[in-house]
Amino acid sequence: MTEHIVKSFDDELDELSAEVVRMGGLAEHLLNDALKAVLSRDDALAREVIARDREIDALQMDLERRVILLLALRQPMAADLRRTFSALKISGDLERIGDLAKNIAKRALILNESPPMPLTRSVHRMGHAVSLMLKDVLDAYTAGDVDLAIDVWRRDEEIDAHYNSLFRELLTYMMEDAHTITMCTHLLFMAKNLERIGDHTTNIAENIHFLVTGEELPDSRQSATQVGGTEPQT
Repeated sequence: MTEHIVKSFDDELDELSAEVVRMGGLAEHLLNDALKAVLSRDDALAREVIARDREIDALQMDLERRVILLLALRQPMAADLRRTFSALKISGDLERIGDLAKNIAKRALILNESPPMPLTRSVHRMGHAVSLMLKDVLDAYTAGDVDLAIDVWRRDEEIDAHYNSLFRELLTYMMEDAHTITMCTHLLFMAKNLERIGDHTTNIAENIHFLVTGEELPDSRQSATQVGGTEPQT
């Protein structure tokens, strides 16, 4: 393979990575704006989030097309193949994060039709924790930082704990006052969307680990204490 062909192939892989980073930035902003729309009861911002999700969908479709062409024309091997498939899988998770942020914005529009509820702030706090996870995992992807990816992977348990606590709070509200059932249900769906975003962020962390090391993360988070800091494998 000539130097020119190798350089061209490297450029294509770099473009794939750049597209993933761009998608990640859009997904992060979409989530943050959806949470802001919930807290500030901003209908205009919620509608903007719903409309902007189409941009992430379009980018994901374009990235799929790029990957198919690259696989057909370049037939990448080893680390290059990992880089290609990781970009495809991460883009899929980012597309789903965009969808879930859009769902949160849709629920915000419904919530805004009724008086504010105190537990809206609890949902926002959970959303802030999820948003930090997403930011960190995107930083880990950009830097190829396995340790940061593992840290994000472990933090998914905190998000699950947030969700379980909020579920119990919302259930208590509904049992004590039947008039709150509808609004609490919408908040519960928001919390579930955030929990799912945490899951997709965890998936991204797992893909980063595989991309850099060539190894799968263990099933148990306790057994992950020795994971990280390994040399990339080809």
